[in-house]
Amino acid sequence: MFADENVIKVKHEILYEVAKLAFAGELEEKKGDLPYKLHKGPKPQYRCCIYREREIARERIELAIGRTLTGNSDNIIQVIRSACEDCPISSYTVTENCQNCMGKACVSACRFGAVEPGRDRSHIDAQKCKECGRCAESCPYNAIAHLVRPCKNSCPVGAISYDEDGISVIDESKCIRCGKCIHSCPFGAIGSKTFIVPVIEALKSDKKVFAIAAPASEGMFGPDRGYASWVKAMKAIGFDGFYEVGLGADMTAYAEAKEWMEALEKGEKKVTSCCPAFVNFIKRHFPELKELISETVSPMCAMSRMIKRDNPGAVVVFIGPCIAKKSEIVDEHIEGNADYVLTYSEIRAILRAKEVRLEPCDDEFKQQASVFGKRFGNAGGVSAAVLESMKEQGCSELPEVYKADGVLECKKALLLMRAGKLPENFIEGMICEGGCVGGPSAYSKETAAKKCRDELIARADNRSINENLCGFKADTVEMGRK
Repeated sequence: MFADENVIKVKHEILYEVAKLAFAGELEEKKGDLPYKLHKGPKPQYRCCIYREREIARERIELAIGRTLTGNSDNIIQVIRSACEDCPISSYTVTENCQNCMGKACVSACRFGAVEPGRDRSHIDAQKCKECGRCAESCPYNAIAHLVRPCKNSCPVGAISYDEDGISVIDESKCIRCGKCIHSCPFGAIGSKTFIVPVIEALKSDKKVFAIAAPASEGMFGPDRGYASWVKAMKAIGFDGFYEVGLGADMTAYAEAKEWMEALEKGEKKVTSCCPAFVNFIKRHFPELKELISETVSPMCAMSRMIKRDNPGAVVVFIGPCIAKKSEIVDEHIEGNADYVLTYSEIRAILRAKEVRLEPCDDEFKQQASVFGKRFGNAGGVSAAVLESMKEQGCSELPEVYKADGVLECKKALLLMRAGKLPENFIEGMICEGGCVGGPSAYSKETAAKKCRDELIARADNRSINENLCGFKADTVEMGRK
């Protein structure tokens, strides 16, 4: 995955400035000044001119506020047009290797009249080019290069194309909101709408606001920044409480175990529903299988329902490495779900705006999840938890599960299921390789975080899933999608 330091720095600075103004109640009044504050000029830092940089900043500010850039699109992922304009329009281009030969095989090979002879070398008309590649194949000097845009190349479902001006376009009927394109663009021309402003407004209100952190959060920021550090930091910026979503994962595992046992009796197959990008993948690309999606809500929703049961009118904010979780809220409209989703970069912007840091903390954190719930963010963690809960509920014959992480594995499993050739009973699907810990907005790479994560989870006791749910009275929460 692409991760350019300069792009990330600019994005984070805008998130911070928006958060700071929102806390001060001056966002609408002063947001117009931000592009000039961030890009003082007169010389540009990264682009052709200072005016382009300011326009890009203006669009990024709108995204940070949570507004749409592309027409009336509800997609949480948006293209920043002013930043996208720097990409080459044509996918095929004639390089300096061209010898301007007499044969002009490239011209003859093109059936659309897009390749024209020039004085020094051939030229490809981007408006006529259909990107068939015949010109490149015919050139004896290999002088025609295929320039694959990083955003298009990274999209696992072919949802990105270009308009007549060469600007990237996201096909919402194909897009699964996984966010892979966002960090692949070296111009930072694709971003996601954020909930920073409504979260800050909620923190400033009289409402009770709770933060819940994805299971992938444990170990993401180092072995000395566990959940006790989160509790301290969240309290400092105004949250009324903090929960680990691993408890919600235990709730999901328990409910899904019941579903799987019923499906086994009926000879039916099922697929998991906790990864929203996987759910989107099925609905948009395998609609004939959507009836097999588990009816159990995600751990995020389960945790939110428990909090709202005990605190009517509360606002729940999910924090994690997932872009698609925003889609779960915006697109699914599941009753009792979390109200807002923040990525790690977005919550860090809020922390920075309040001059609070996620610091090492020796305070004791009362464990809220079983080890199985804590491992929900790893590939294979969902099925491990569900199978464990099935055993705890008395199931003697456990089913076979196809554990798929990454789009290619998910696609393979679903193709087999659609063809009636899947030998396993169930599919655990996670669009990100490695699971949630490999999410697009992860703070640390999966391999780097693994040691810290294992160290922190090793400190947890060996409570069972069912025992844990009874301790929190979480076994009484309604777990069906509505």
